[in-house]
This record gives sequence, structure tokens and C-alpha cells, in this order.
Amino acid sequence: MKELTERQRLVLNFIARFIDEHSYPPTFRQIADHFKITVKAAYDHVTALKKKQKLRMLDKSSRTMEIIGSVSDDNDDEQKCFKDIPILGKVAAGPRILSEENYLGSIRIHRSMLKKQRRYFALIVCGDSMTGAGVMDGDTVIIEKNETAKNGDIVVAMIDDGYTIKRFFKRNKSIKLQSENPAYYPIYCNDVRIVGHLACVIRSY
Repeated sequence: MKELTERQRLVLNFIARFIDEHSYPPTFRQIADHFKITVKAAYDHVTALKKKQKLRMLDKSSRTMEIIGSVSDDNDDEQKCFKDIPILGKVAAGPRILSEENYLGSIRIHRSMLKKQRRYFALIVCGDSMTGAGVMDGDTVIIEKNETAKNGDIVVAMIDDGYTIKRFFKRNKSIKLQSENPAYYPIYCNDVRIVGHLACVIRSY
């Protein structure tokens, strides 16, 4: 049996890491986006990996992919230092908007910035209501998944099917979501679902 090409090895390693981090395989679109190739090229690489008995699929759906045997990754040292965090859409730092919960790619973060045994995702900030906390329009925020919050935490919360990033305060039975910009009034509500806490902010100048 022919050996894997360099690109096939990288694709196989990406699929294995994705399954390890998410507990389900990536789509062909996610493979294509990661490697900046077409969806057809991603499908062709997966087909080649099947023929070389490195992958199995129950049908033509990428979500049924399974790794056969173990995967040797020449980039083990890099993987020990970095983690790919999925970017899942946009979040409002201003008037509430519906979150665009679509996979927009991933961002690689050094593991020293993350807590062990915690799950993370990333969002792109829209708006300027949190500038006082150093969260600017266009920033990428890394969010630690957590459904509870303490007073003063900066959280991503869902209200009326919209997502927003604000500072959390609970007072009696009411919850206040406080902006960090005096131009915006706080949001008072009783029914809030906490999605996660702000872990770090990534900004390109």
C-alpha cells in the first residue's frame, strides 16, 4: 500500500485532532476552510485516506468518519503547546443581535492561556459597549464554556434568542447585564442563559 502524501498526513492529523477535541468529526467544509482548499479537494483527500485504510465512513457523510488505528503526528510538540479553538459566530457588544452560530474557522491559542480540562469557543465582537473592559469592535474573544456566573464576571448571555457580551450582576431575583461604556444603559432581566465566561481577547492591529 502506498504511503500517505504530506498533505494526506496533515489532513488525517487534523481530522484526528478535531475528533479528539469535539467528540465528532469535521465536515468537508471545515477541512477545506482549515487548509484553504476547495470542498472537492477536501473530499478527494478523505477518499484517498479511505482507500489507504486510514479512515472509514459509513456513507458519504463526513460526520460518519472514523480513524482506523493510531495517528502519528510529527507536530506533537506543537500540539502540546497550542490548541485550535473554533470560531462559532458573532456576538453583540452593543444592542443585542442574533448570534450567527456558524463555524467561521478556528484560531490557534497557546495552551498556557487556557485552563486544563475546560472547553472553549471563540466569537467575533460586534459593537462598542464593552470598550471600558478592553473588548473592542472586531475583537475575537475566547470564551470558556460555563453556565453559571459570579457578580462581576464578563459573560456571553442569551436573552430572547439574542446573544450579548456584558458584565454580570445578580441582585435579588433580578439580573443586570452591565455595559462598560457609559453610552449604553444596563439590561435588567429575569430570564438569562449564561453560555460562557470571557477568557481572553485576541486583537489584530
